[in-house]
Amino acid sequence: MSILVEQGGLLTTVQDRGRRGWQQYGVPVAGAMDQQAMMLANLLVDNDEGEAVLEATVLGPALRFQTANVFAVTGGDLSPQLNGQVIPMYRAVAAGAGDKLTFGGLKTGFRAYIAFAGGLDVPLVMNSRSTHLRGKFGGYEGRRLMPGDEIGFAAPRPTLPNLPARRCDPEEIPGAELWLRVIRGPQDKAFTPKGLDTFFSSEYTITNECDRTGAKLEGSGIEHVKDGNIISDGIAFGSVQVPSNGQPIIMLADRLPTGGYTKIATVISVDIPRLAQSKPGTKIRFREVSVQQAQDLYVQAMGRRRELAQRIRGAAVAADVRRFLVRLEGREYQVSVERCE
Repeated sequence: MSILVEQGGLLTTVQDRGRRGWQQYGVPVAGAMDQQAMMLANLLVDNDEGEAVLEATVLGPALRFQTANVFAVTGGDLSPQLNGQVIPMYRAVAAGAGDKLTFGGLKTGFRAYIAFAGGLDVPLVMNSRSTHLRGKFGGYEGRRLMPGDEIGFAAPRPTLPNLPARRCDPEEIPGAELWLRVIRGPQDKAFTPKGLDTFFSSEYTITNECDRTGAKLEGSGIEHVKDGNIISDGIAFGSVQVPSNGQPIIMLADRLPTGGYTKIATVISVDIPRLAQSKPGTKIRFREVSVQQAQDLYVQAMGRRRELAQRIRGAAVAADVRRFLVRLEGREYQVSVERCE
């Protein structure tokens, strides 16, 4: 009950929500770069939203199904194909034993997420199946997937109730320009008024020095009061560090738990998926929002996802229920029968 990796793609790893609760011990979080795409992929195949998926960057893998199972692809469009036929994104698809999932090339975005019904059978390491590449632990042997790797399915499902209803609209994929909303600080006092104005009024470009740890930006230098060094403190997903050279770095999923550079701002949670789908060369500008605004936007996003989950699951259940009028001893009864696998 598994998939065989025939080609690993440029960078394909096992990721879930991340290794949370261990930063105090110096353990990085890791996890999916685009958490929204990961959660939607799992929702489409009837998994828990935080179940482990495959994250593919730029060039997707070639996977051979050894066992029939349902899967879904979300996030960046890397041109998924099943047995050479183009398949839609953001839709549950049934694959049979021997079928081959491949990717033709990058169309939009930067990272795709592949979820499999029942989840992937890889070990839990500190309550997570996520791969941390620099630490060489978690996921599949702590590394990217390579030809010949075989990953088991935990509980494969050859079909799901009302498969055609398991679909949703694609998420917004950024183009060549991206506005990111940020909360100022925590070290905003380490920058001059001119430096703060530069940060919020200038355009920055994602450089080729961009990976799962962080995205280095290039643009107008941001002026410090002294320099960019501080006593190391905690780093959040989306923290914008500014070293003494004045060039910002946005810290991402594989960031270390602490760092010693001043942080001018933090990208809000709902904008991180768009950042995760942005490739080198993308132009970025920053817009300040309050903590309350960021929280309101997060609550709204969670509400939309709950509504989507109810719609998908409700449609699947409704389509698999049969209703009958039964007459028994002169009385009529409305009976509903739901098919169970």
